[in-house]
Amino acid sequence: MTKRLILILAAVALSVAPALAQAPQAAPFPSQPPKPGAPRDFRVPEPKRFTLGNGLQVALIQWGNMPKVRLTLSVRTGNAFEKGNEVWLADLTADLMREGTATRTATDISKQAAHMGGSVDISVGGDSTTIGGDVLSEFGPQYAALVADVVRNPKFPASELDRLKANLSRNLAVSLSQPQQVALQKFRAVLYGDHPYGRVFPTTDMIQGYTLEQISQFYGSTYGAGRGRLYVVGTFDATAMESSIRTAFEGWTKGTPATTQPPKPASSRAVHLIDRPGAPQSTIILGMPTINPSSDDFVALTVMDALLGGAFASRITKNIREDKGYTYSPYSEVSTRYRDAYWAENADVTTAQTGLSLKEILGEIDRLQATPPDAKELAGIKNYLGGTYILQNSSRGGITAQLQYIDLHGLPPTYPNTYVKKVFEVTPQKVTEVAMKYLQDDQATIVIVGDRKVIEDQVKGFGKIVEK
Repeated sequence: MTKRLILILAAVALSVAPALAQAPQAAPFPSQPPKPGAPRDFRVPEPKRFTLGNGLQVALIQWGNMPKVRLTLSVRTGNAFEKGNEVWLADLTADLMREGTATRTATDISKQAAHMGGSVDISVGGDSTTIGGDVLSEFGPQYAALVADVVRNPKFPASELDRLKANLSRNLAVSLSQPQQVALQKFRAVLYGDHPYGRVFPTTDMIQGYTLEQISQFYGSTYGAGRGRLYVVGTFDATAMESSIRTAFEGWTKGTPATTQPPKPASSRAVHLIDRPGAPQSTIILGMPTINPSSDDFVALTVMDALLGGAFASRITKNIREDKGYTYSPYSEVSTRYRDAYWAENADVTTAQTGLSLKEILGEIDRLQATPPDAKELAGIKNYLGGTYILQNSSRGGITAQLQYIDLHGLPPTYPNTYVKKVFEVTPQKVTEVAMKYLQDDQATIVIVGDRKVIEDQVKGFGKIVEK
């Protein structure tokens, strides 16, 4: 380095030093997170509703500024409408509907939907089956006609039946290899018996025995405009969309009314043990029937569930995951169906701690039933529920799901606009009240999939042991 360069660098250093000495010190990193803001009201735009002469109900909602639109046809058909020897027949029917119509092949449907910027998706649930998807706004009317063709004119090609039945059989084999699915199947069977809600999986022979005649009969008896609701959410030309819907769907047969036998779930304190020799973990489902979404107490029940086990910051999760390390991802849920619901805690726990895990789960229920949570703990849970509700429903799909939920459960149209407010109205005393009233843990059904020789002695004190 030359002498001249050294002198230049020294001069620069001397000129900068006073400025650095006078620069303000960085503020210390805050020790506490910022306080949450006041909850915002959630507002879903008022839908434009109309009903076609065949009974199809339509709801149009202008939402957002992205040039896309979501069209969802929800039909009251699905697994709840299957007979005892028809489990997954609804799924096979939907799979075959994807394979083309009287005028379009499966490839035609896929290419045309892709040209519109989307696809035609079919999803089968317990109480309803949905058909539709998202496309660019300019193609909304054309997409309505495409969806109408798929649901109104399925070809049910015989050439695809064996392949689709083989796919279902593989899916069944995969499901039955998973202890969580095996536990769910047993839990539902105990609660609901021979009601469709209690039939989770078919047998392989049942799948292989399905015929095109059965599929056609199931379609004919459970699909129809009178059982359908069409939801359109996004940015679209309302006049063109309504005109297309009326043209595309007005000729659809009304069909038979959607009637299902209401379930009569029953639960009594017992441990249903399914042996899985050598399993390093025990899969637990502990739960009981509870109130459904049409009940006035249902929002308070969801708050209670989030505090007890349904949120990552919940009591059961903190207890058996964070404090004791018995499990990695436990969770509770209020699982809903048409005019029905149950509460359940789900956990995969270390085999050696199976009994201790049950003790802690039941202990947390008892603790919440005995003493209301403090206001700070409850406030955190309510902030979580309010925030996630707004995030989950701030999309075309989220708004559509809320409309489906409201219509299925017969809730008032104001439900999405009042949900957050109702969450924040729940008091600590109300949490304990609903826990005492609706979590009858002395009647809890307990299902465990695990190594019987290791866990049987651990769980004897929690109820009569019933082995598979």
